[in-house]
Amino acid sequence: MTRKVILDVDTGTDDAIAIMLAAQSRSLDLIACTTVWGNHDVDTTTENTLRTLDLIGRQDIPVFRGLGRPYAPIPFLFEDHVDSEREVIHPHDFPAPSTLRQASQQPAVEWLVETLRATTEQITLVPVAPLTNIAAAITLDPTIIEAIDEVVIMGGAHALGNVTASAEANIWHDPVAADVVLQAGLERVVLVPLDATHKANMSLRHTAALRAIGTPAAGVAADIVEQRIRGYNETQPQDEPDSAPVHDALCIAYLLDPAVVDLAPYHVAVDTVSPLAFGKTFVDVASRTRKKPNAFVALGADADLFNKLLFEALNEGR
Repeated sequence: MTRKVILDVDTGTDDAIAIMLAAQSRSLDLIACTTVWGNHDVDTTTENTLRTLDLIGRQDIPVFRGLGRPYAPIPFLFEDHVDSEREVIHPHDFPAPSTLRQASQQPAVEWLVETLRATTEQITLVPVAPLTNIAAAITLDPTIIEAIDEVVIMGGAHALGNVTASAEANIWHDPVAADVVLQAGLERVVLVPLDATHKANMSLRHTAALRAIGTPAAGVAADIVEQRIRGYNETQPQDEPDSAPVHDALCIAYLLDPAVVDLAPYHVAVDTVSPLAFGKTFVDVASRTRKKPNAFVALGADADLFNKLLFEALNEGR
């Protein structure tokens, strides 16, 4: 039996790899993608999502355009150098061919609420973007959490920030939304922060192997990873030369094989007010707060298994 999945994205380079992985894996039923602002404005992320699905021949998967601004106003702005880093890693010149297909007319949050109200079997949510859509849907109807078996979030950082010294971009973009989701009482939350994704990097040897698959999708995936490698070489050099994390795809790999990440239950809180720690996820690894764990947090990952799962999925789509 396949697992029903909704992927919430701000596509984006690593989002595109996550979409390919989810849409081409036989064990997952990707019933829709919802889009949100983040890596780009929501019109661009929606267009990029449609282009990615068209590339792999999955025009049957609908795309719902979501929210274009945060759940709550953000008091602090990106510094100029952070914007420039984002453009290097997530360029506006998206490598997939253009498409004439349009997103569905129904807004994403409305569709999420209606779908989760109506479903007769639980659905897995995989937000790999700011949590704006998910928080808005839960606020509109808190009972929808009963229809969600698991929420797998790419976001947060315990020891390693990427947009500030302490915060990861998806959470930093909308920390109030992240706080709403973490406090919603969901049955199971899995948080995949930078601490894990930076342990599952891809390198130029992986992109060469992707090209050897010989499909347009694998070729674009190689282009995307090489773009990320160039961006990381320029802005965030990795311990392994010519390599880069593909953050969002690790969440899909977890659905395919949970052994790809090392999970432990911790209480996670989000800073929504401090200028120094705004958007930071505080992972209470030593139980200092004595608060009950509200998430399973991945602080490690298996790079070899991650790449194996990615290549298997792309080969399934040949």
